[in-house]
Order: sequence, then C-alpha cells, then structure tokens
Amino acid sequence: MTMKIIGPCIGLALLAATPSLADAAKKATNDAGPIGTAKLSLESAVSIAEKHGKGKAVRAEYEKQKDGTWVYDIEVKSEDVVTDIKVDPEKGAVLASAADHNDDDDGEDRAD
Repeated sequence: MTMKIIGPCIGLALLAATPSLADAAKKATNDAGPIGTAKLSLESAVSIAEKHGKGKAVRAEYEKQKDGTWVYDIEVKSEDVVTDIKVDPEKGAVLASAADHNDDDDGEDRAD
C-alpha cells in the first residue's frame, strides 16, 4: 500500500519539475557563439597568436567578453611560459596579451 502512495507522489513531482527543466534548457548557451559570422577563422587566429607568443597554441576558444563582444582567446606555450592572447575575430589584431599564471585551472583565471 505504501508503494501505491509513493508512486503517484513521485510522478507528480516529476511532472512539476518538467517545466523548470525545459526553461533551463532554453537558457543554456553554446560557448561557440556566432563563430560562423567571424571574418577570421579559428585556424588563422591561432596562427596569429602563435606568432605573437612565439610558441605553440595549447588551448583556443571563441568567447564572449563582459562588454558583449566576441574574441578568440588563445593560450600559447613558449618554453615554460603560457601566454593568454586575445585576437579580434574581425581584424585579426592582437587585442591583449598577458602571462597566464593559472593555466592548470582556467576556472580560476582573472575574469575577462
């Protein structure tokens, strides 16, 4: 008899949670953003960053900045130094370059 009471309760709880799950899925975003509209390809941005950092790219992503603009964010390793290089996806210019001291865990890097 307990099973008959618990079963319907679980079913109602799942039905009640369904709209919340659907809303969360609608709010999820893809980190790639509008990369298809960028004039500069990821490969070209990596090449620019590697030349600038005089090393080899170890990570590259297309990310949205706090101001709403999109940039290529590329980490370049040269000897024992990892440099975080931001490349403009429209002009191919290096926007910023800084030593990346937290390359083991990007979640702790300084916010863009």
